[in-house]
Amino acid sequence: MKRYDLIIVGAGPSGLSAAIEAAKKGLDVVVFDENEKPGGQLFKQIHKFFGSKEHRAKVRGFVIGQQLLDEADEAGVKVVLNATVIGLYQDKEVVVRIGEEICHYKADAVVIATGAAENMVTFPGWTLPGVIGAGAAQTMMNLHGVKPGKRILMLGSGNVGLVVSFQLLQSGCEVVALVDAAPRVGGYGVHAAKVARTGVLFYLSHTIVSAEGDECVTGVTIAEIDDKFNFIPGTEKHFDVDTICLAVGLSPMSQLLKMAGAKMEDNPKRGGQVPICDEYGRTSIPGVFVAGDVSGIEEASSAMIEGRMAGIVAAEYLGYIDDKVMETELAGLDKALDGLRQGMFAPKNRGKSIEKTEEGIDISQNLLKKGFVGDDEIERFPGVTHRKGIHPVIECTQNIPCNPCQDVCGKKCISIGDNITSLPIAVTDSECVNCGMCVASCSGQAIFLVDEDCGDGSATVTLPYEFLPLPAEGTKGIALGRNGQEVCEATVVSVKSLKAFDKTNLLTMRVPKEYAMKARFFRVKTEEAAV
Repeated sequence: MKRYDLIIVGAGPSGLSAAIEAAKKGLDVVVFDENEKPGGQLFKQIHKFFGSKEHRAKVRGFVIGQQLLDEADEAGVKVVLNATVIGLYQDKEVVVRIGEEICHYKADAVVIATGAAENMVTFPGWTLPGVIGAGAAQTMMNLHGVKPGKRILMLGSGNVGLVVSFQLLQSGCEVVALVDAAPRVGGYGVHAAKVARTGVLFYLSHTIVSAEGDECVTGVTIAEIDDKFNFIPGTEKHFDVDTICLAVGLSPMSQLLKMAGAKMEDNPKRGGQVPICDEYGRTSIPGVFVAGDVSGIEEASSAMIEGRMAGIVAAEYLGYIDDKVMETELAGLDKALDGLRQGMFAPKNRGKSIEKTEEGIDISQNLLKKGFVGDDEIERFPGVTHRKGIHPVIECTQNIPCNPCQDVCGKKCISIGDNITSLPIAVTDSECVNCGMCVASCSGQAIFLVDEDCGDGSATVTLPYEFLPLPAEGTKGIALGRNGQEVCEATVVSVKSLKAFDKTNLLTMRVPKEYAMKARFFRVKTEEAAV
């Protein structure tokens, strides 16, 4: 029976992070993962992460995944793929199915980083081909280059539903509607806003009545629901679709911990049945630790920090470092994790109705109910200012942990301050040089460069653009507002694609000056528009 100092189950962001920390401290570490590729969900995530530099903010998920793999390889971590852990028993014996062989391993410590599984909902027709999970859609698009469908309805307005909806649009699919039984958008407002301005309609307090089709999905009917989740007669709406995508939450994959006899609890705020553990992942079983979504659903950025914590406490448990070293390293990670757990989307605020920002500004009700900030609401936020010449307009309206815009501006035109969840402000008397780095670095695609009056009756708006094919200079099209509706004609002035922008193209369009503060997306006039 092969023995290791530390066995880690799961090669996702938390598992790899734990392995890297432990291996750097001298532990002999092996990671088992049931998939054929390591990295977990990271390689499906083509969007840029939130947070700060220490959280790998403004770096795309698949890039972070490769960074972790490189670090694990350099640290000497052994990663075994196509290896399904089917048992965790007393004395930290781990049973793994590798191909057709059942293998037994022993370790002095174990980290369970198995992540979470997608939830499903049932409705008439839910078993038809064409009803898929959002994670499956991401796998098809971002790993295999396959469109999940042509016309798609998304159920779920949390971050997963919003992010995958945008990625579906990027892949050339049509998202006919985004539906959620909740009365408010569940994910970040900036994610909702970038979906809404492409023209996708949000139907809150709605859910699916039934899917239609004999051999596959051909349509879907939704209806409004009351506060007791009963359908309201007469509110039915039908859509011709070939795919229904479900983003209705995640459940921790905690079966191994239950099998091993760890103390468990049903905790809705953490996603379901989870192990009882301390803030560093120590379970009720000495030497068995947890990290990532298996101990409570959060973002991948949090999972990576939790993984590092688990690797450190495992090293201390086995005597590779002393408690003083452990406490020093954990203190820095505590601070980084605490930064991600602030703001209106903090775990402590789940289920709460937040009416005002930390600055005392009324939250946009239109954003919560329709997915976009209304033109009559946007002016109250500190990043939305007016001045002569080109200047940043920052439409970030919720307290979320993110500050790359502040870091990348060499002219200090944008400030968030020391509190990572503060709303960004446009600094008075600063000089914007139109470099575009703030637009490209914004993980929520919520920053625009605007010249409100070019002197000839027109204005220019520079916006983030991640659709192909890229329109050429001089292309005529339509400018869409925050609500995705047509506001005026527009002409492409330029499209910049620099390495520093990391695949976020900067599209500058010319519009009549009266629409400078309303035009927020560009659509070419031809039917072949890639949106």
